[in-house]
Amino acid sequence: MLLEAVLRHLAFAAALALLSAAAVRAMIAWPILDHPNARSSHVRPTPRGGGVGVVLAFVVGMAVLYVAAAFARLPPPQFVGVIAAAVAIAGVSLWDDVADLRFSVKLAAQAIAALVAIGSGLVLERVALPVWGEVPLGWIGVGLTLFWIVGCTNAMNFMDGLDGLVGGSVFLASVILCVIAGQEGGWFVYAASLFLAAGLAGFLPFNLHPARIFMGDVGSQFLGFVMAVLAVAAARFDAAQISFLIVPLLLFGLLFDAGFTLLRRAAMGERVAAAHRTHLYQMAQRSGLGVRAVAAVHWGFVLFHGLLAWAFLELPVGSKPMVVLPALAVQAAWLAYVVRRMRRAGLTWAG
Repeated sequence: MLLEAVLRHLAFAAALALLSAAAVRAMIAWPILDHPNARSSHVRPTPRGGGVGVVLAFVVGMAVLYVAAAFARLPPPQFVGVIAAAVAIAGVSLWDDVADLRFSVKLAAQAIAALVAIGSGLVLERVALPVWGEVPLGWIGVGLTLFWIVGCTNAMNFMDGLDGLVGGSVFLASVILCVIAGQEGGWFVYAASLFLAAGLAGFLPFNLHPARIFMGDVGSQFLGFVMAVLAVAAARFDAAQISFLIVPLLLFGLLFDAGFTLLRRAAMGERVAAAHRTHLYQMAQRSGLGVRAVAAVHWGFVLFHGLLAWAFLELPVGSKPMVVLPALAVQAAWLAYVVRRMRRAGLTWAG
């Protein structure tokens, strides 16, 4: 029975992947062109907005889930609130792909969408810490949830600058999360991550280097928002909500690069919202490392973090947060490697 159910789920996921691919092909045929500039990694006008395929596959999957699989749904207010917020993020982001909205407008839309998800009841209520044990968050949980959702949404957007990097990383993270959620009985997270992986499977063949289309903000912001929400939903896997760390762990390579770059630019007095190309992945590519190689490095990070997530599930509650340390060590090594390449290539953090 279990094998039969898994095969049905995979068949449905394959249909969603085909739907995503059809939408991506349509976006290539009737393109929103991304013209290169001094901050771009591409050299010729390339269609963007391929994330429409991912959004469409996910929304169709969720609609079927709502009608046909009540056991895998969140309570209706949470389910409707989360999906409505995700669709709203996708809509504003697609508008941004067409019209290049100001960062303040995008940030406001992200905050409103996050508040809709929070208002529907999806909030971190407590965490477990190594020394203090289980700690209730109270109203701090609302602020932490808001910060996490908006931060993750922007991190995926900032990191979407090389062919296949974010799409491939989130695809692998979604597959791993799907397996973990299935093992833990978190059926909403299982279904949502499966639909996300299916949508990305339809998109990725068009986005691998040299990309025929970019996912655009409609893809990157949508992926960041949904993965952030799934992290909060995954917190329900255990009473202490320590499982919230699973998604940040899987995405740690992307989050580290985005966070390090934000802090470094702020420390250097730069406008953190201004366009630039000084993320670690960009500096690695500018120093001579190939686009495919940089993307593959980040895919490798996700696979390594997947092993850490497996170990995470087996650790005692008080030791679980320590699983971040080896992930941090790997990112420190990557940072040192990129800095060494920068020095050899005569590159600086300026511009």
